[in-house]
Amino acid sequence: MPPAAAPNSTAQAPVPGLQALHPGNFALVMATGIIAIGFGWVKQPRPADALAAVAGIAWLVLVLLNALRTLRHWPAVKAELLDPRVVFSFFTLVAATDIVGVLLFERGWPGAATACWLLACVAWCSLLYLAFAVLTLLSHEQNVNIVHGGWLIAIVGTQSLVVLGTRIAPTLGGWADAMMLGTHMLWGLGLALYGIFITLFCYRIFFLALRPQDVGPLLWVVMGAAAISANAGTSLILSEPRLPFLLAQRPFIDGVTMLLWAWATWWIPMLVVFGLWKHVVHRLPLRYEPTMWSLVFPLGMYSVASARLGLAAEFPTLAWIAGRMIWVAFAAWLLVLAGLARRLARRARGA
Repeated sequence: MPPAAAPNSTAQAPVPGLQALHPGNFALVMATGIIAIGFGWVKQPRPADALAAVAGIAWLVLVLLNALRTLRHWPAVKAELLDPRVVFSFFTLVAATDIVGVLLFERGWPGAATACWLLACVAWCSLLYLAFAVLTLLSHEQNVNIVHGGWLIAIVGTQSLVVLGTRIAPTLGGWADAMMLGTHMLWGLGLALYGIFITLFCYRIFFLALRPQDVGPLLWVVMGAAAISANAGTSLILSEPRLPFLLAQRPFIDGVTMLLWAWATWWIPMLVVFGLWKHVVHRLPLRYEPTMWSLVFPLGMYSVASARLGLAAEFPTLAWIAGRMIWVAFAAWLLVLAGLARRLARRARGA
């Protein structure tokens, strides 16, 4: 007869790999969801619906896994929350939740989309002040090399609240004006944070020693943060606020949105050069890592931002660019998915 303690010990055994689950895995949902949205813009409903379903399922699975990880491995989660290099990865939860909200809204579920916005907003408020407290109190001047593109995920999360907020605002009745005012404020805050972080980031890569190991997929978030800021700007342009104060901001939003799209466009060739320098010149192998989804998301977001800016500016050429870029993003999505499948297969064989 087995000892009585055996069942309890089995029940308390940690899930394999759960402790090592990276908080940035929500970038998988971000990448999948934004490509689904992009396919919707280029009139490809079947792949759009299929990827939307994948994004929704992945979001649910990751929420459950991260909740379980927090309960079972709180010391590991706490260490990441207090680590300046990692804490900004948690903002992928905010962006992923808002992306899922956009997908739900587009499919006729405004109530569920509003719930997603509220959840994302609570997470954003908590993480934003925690992250800046960590930078202020737990970092120091010798840690200047900790600056990396992943810090700009905070901007992605901020602007994702704008993208979803402008969509659900008309459904909120008496709260519509408050939501529109809030989204305009969030957009401005995102711009301010982007200005701070991009200054630090450019100083890091242009004036300090840069090793091939320092060049990774998170570098693409620099472009992705500008692209989603441009997308958020088009959301404000295409909305219909009733407050005269907000209508007066329209010329400013028009100009800054175009500037953000141009800035995102400028970064694409530069990021390709960085990748060639790492993998071709220095011959570092290209391997799957969870942060690779942070490379796919900016490509998809650039496509959506281009399509929406083309609509706002009544300039069809941008829609043509969006139609080509979404297939580039989808090809990157398939390659990263293949890398994930290969890693999972290796772990299964090892187990």
